[in-house]
Amino acid sequence: MSEWKLICRVDDIPVLGSRRVARDKGLDVAVFRNDAGGVFALLDRCPHKGGPLSQGIVFGTQVACPMHNWTIGLCDGQALAPDEGCTPKFAVKVEDGAVYLDAGELATVATDLTRPVAGPARRAVGV
Repeated sequence: MSEWKLICRVDDIPVLGSRRVARDKGLDVAVFRNDAGGVFALLDRCPHKGGPLSQGIVFGTQVACPMHNWTIGLCDGQALAPDEGCTPKFAVKVEDGAVYLDAGELATVATDLTRPVAGPARRAVGV
């Protein structure tokens, strides 16, 4: 049985926007709201180059990555063809206007993934 963690009110998520949820370990989770009232949660990392999906454009049940415009399905985290790849999704429960995420998933899913670093920041510290 899942333990649910209260995240926010549905109204705290902008329509066609998102909200980021920080975790103790691993990258943030992006919680999206579409114009039909649907609420979805994905790891805040595009499967292409790691762009922050929380800053993307939500349309229908998809989000466009702000870095290279890849389209990611909000229901399953899959990139739309011809692109390939998937970002982890998280179970969402909406009850009485409150948004909950599965606490077990928040603690364990994709905690080993990191965001790619581009440019001069790739150099090791002190080099």
